[in-house]
Amino acid sequence: MLTVEQVVASHKSNLETLFGLTSKAFEGVEKIVELNLAASKAALSEASAHTQTLMSVKDAQELMALQSGLLQPLAEKTAAYSRHLYDIASGAGAEFTKTMEAQAAEAQQKVAALVDSAAKNAPAGSESAVAMMKSTVAAAHNALESVQKAVKQATDVAEANFNAMAATATTATKQATASSKKR
Repeated sequence: MLTVEQVVASHKSNLETLFGLTSKAFEGVEKIVELNLAASKAALSEASAHTQTLMSVKDAQELMALQSGLLQPLAEKTAAYSRHLYDIASGAGAEFTKTMEAQAAEAQQKVAALVDSAAKNAPAGSESAVAMMKSTVAAAHNALESVQKAVKQATDVAEANFNAMAATATTATKQATASSKKR
């Protein structure tokens, strides 16, 4: 059975994990705030420069050329911003996943040790109950591994879809800009 020291050590470990995850979450929020500040500063600067350029436009054709020339950089900047945001989120998610997998592995080891201890101290004739307990623990371990693999595959597919979508959007904007300049 568990001793008081083991329970205290477990609680201490859980608190350390909680504070570590909280710290990682705040790091992610800080990165997002920094990204948004940088994007806002750049947008303000570009809006100012664009306004100055608009003030010097002499005719409608020059205005149309100026406007169409803004689409491609805007799309590229939006795609870059989205990519940075995705990288921050996936980095934070990876940290959480790594921590949770480590916690799950540690918990599985503790359960396995507890089952082994119970098996050694089990009275004669309880072999079938011990075998069933070991089988249940193994099944739970396999189920957890399956879930982790499925989450990893879903994450990989989502990232591939995001990259494809960003590339398609950037290409479409480049093509639209190029065709509007030809007119």
